[in-house]
Amino acid sequence: MQQGGGSETEVTWEDQQNINKFGRLNNRFHELDDEIKIAKETNENLEDASNELILTDEEVVRFQIGEVFAHVSKEEVETRIEQMKEVTSKNLEKLEEEKDSILAQMAELKKILYGKFGDSINLEED
Repeated sequence: MQQGGGSETEVTWEDQQNINKFGRLNNRFHELDDEIKIAKETNENLEDASNELILTDEEVVRFQIGEVFAHVSKEEVETRIEQMKEVTSKNLEKLEEEKDSILAQMAELKKILYGKFGDSINLEED
């Protein structure tokens, strides 16, 4: 591998492992971005459903369970929506923590790899 100055930099097995690890972390980072986006949308939808439920005057409402709608009491639907919001919020929090951890690991690997290879390696998205 040639560096900008013309001197050769040997890629060791450890360097290759670091490059591969960076690639895997980068893929997981993008997967997490998508999962976080979906979790946020779900949270917003549950919040909207909760607000709509507050506005309704009916005591029995239609609640979607899988592919079907069932007639369920308003109180039970409120309870279920709150439980679903808690689960989604915890999941979102877990995803955010994993994303932060991955960013920290990627930053450390960037330091190591750029330290050795300089401009010979490109770890940026663009």
